[in-house]
Amino acid sequence: MKKTALLGGLCLLVLSILFAAKTDGSDELKFKTKLSDYGFFEGKISDMNPIEGVVPYSLNTPLFSDYAEKMRFVKLPHDEKVSYNDSTVLDFPIGTILIKTFYYFNDVRDDSKGRQLIETRLLLHEPTGWEALVYVWNEEQTEAYLDVAGGEKYVTWKNEKGKKQKVNYLIPNLNQCKGCHNKSQKMTPIGPSIRQLNGDFTYQDEVKNQLLQWQDFGMLEGLPPNLENIPKTPIWNDMKSGDVNSRARAYLDINCAHCHSQNGPARTSGLYLDHHEQNPNTLGINKSPVAAGRGSGDREFTIVAGKPDESIMVFRMESEDAGIRMPEISRQLVHKEGVALIREWIEGMK
Repeated sequence: MKKTALLGGLCLLVLSILFAAKTDGSDELKFKTKLSDYGFFEGKISDMNPIEGVVPYSLNTPLFSDYAEKMRFVKLPHDEKVSYNDSTVLDFPIGTILIKTFYYFNDVRDDSKGRQLIETRLLLHEPTGWEALVYVWNEEQTEAYLDVAGGEKYVTWKNEKGKKQKVNYLIPNLNQCKGCHNKSQKMTPIGPSIRQLNGDFTYQDEVKNQLLQWQDFGMLEGLPPNLENIPKTPIWNDMKSGDVNSRARAYLDINCAHCHSQNGPARTSGLYLDHHEQNPNTLGINKSPVAAGRGSGDREFTIVAGKPDESIMVFRMESEDAGIRMPEISRQLVHKEGVALIREWIEGMK
């Protein structure tokens, strides 16, 4: 970790020199070296109480990141709005900042025992496109500092059963951020779409649909009057929100489709896992891998209907080997509950 810290310090120095030329017409840098310099939060920064104009939100089915919890916020430019679009991720105006903090409760059963803030990632929509920045929290939990090199952080916590868990949490470098957020060779957000935001959120003890709240805040325009006609991503682990097929597809869409899509980095694989993909073969059923190598586990097809143990998809999801596991980035641990859902989905195929 010391070696990583030294490398990160050197990269930070170089980055600060480069960013010194990037100003907004004043002497203030666009890209800060400390998270607190942005002024997103009031009071104690680790409490993450957003100021007015910084709006919290959640996704119905989020990306799995080694069981880390996440807090999400969005800050739009003054008097700017997002237009309704139910087919892709929202087209945010230039000047938008998306904020996501990764953390672990010390004990998932009792949040009063505190939490460990690990990193805060920013996506800034600049005139030249989206920029990704990573801020790593110090041990005192008093500040997060810009880090371009990435690294590891050993984390322990207790799960829902009171069992101690541990992981060498991987903090991505900026190139890895670009690898996942790559669509048609351009950096782009992954999660905030209409279908993912179409769900309830608690705003100061009031539960309200996020789309309606964004509309009331003056952040969203063109919202249809009837919520029942708006697409909605099911919650992957809530049986009341959808059947096994729809929940499994939602899980694959957020965890895999940012790469495995026609415009993603893994497009040459021919395996497309977008929520709207309907072709059984490109979805993986009876599809031979293009170049899986040992990642195939001596299995013939990505998905063998009714047989999860013969399916490459399950084999790679259950692996902890860095050369085999999927997704490749942002995962060290096996998501047992997610794998169970995909197994049930494949078992139910005819």
